[in-house]
Amino acid sequence: MFSPSREDARRFFFDVWRKRHDQQPLTPLEHWALEIIATHPEYHAVLDRPARFLAREYRPEDGEINPFLHLSLHLAVTEQLSIDQPPGIRDGYQRLLKQHGDPMAAQHAIIDCLTETVWRAQRAGAPPDGARYLECLRGRSAR
Repeated sequence: MFSPSREDARRFFFDVWRKRHDQQPLTPLEHWALEIIATHPEYHAVLDRPARFLAREYRPEDGEINPFLHLSLHLAVTEQLSIDQPPGIRDGYQRLLKQHGDPMAAQHAIIDCLTETVWRAQRAGAPPDGARYLECLRGRSAR
């Protein structure tokens, strides 16, 4: 199982952004990342300055959103949707997409459920509960 360090994950996004500017070829995963980055222009200035932001601490108690974590969560959801894992996530996404009318808003709703699912798993010292994850998605699309 691949488990990149915080710096490795950040370098991945910096490299994707640099490759875009340099018009270098991208892997399929990098294409997904670039599409996600393109929908988050608020992070472009961060990605333009790797020396400044590679080691930057983002503390929730300071009200800061970690752009790298946010982009990584989008990438995780994109991969989950591509393989329908957990089974049924695509259907949940389609319901959220109909509800919100915007792919990013639908993904943000999924990200909320994903972060809750991961938090619960970490707290319980157990693997993530896919059924509960999908239940969260159903609850969000019922609103």
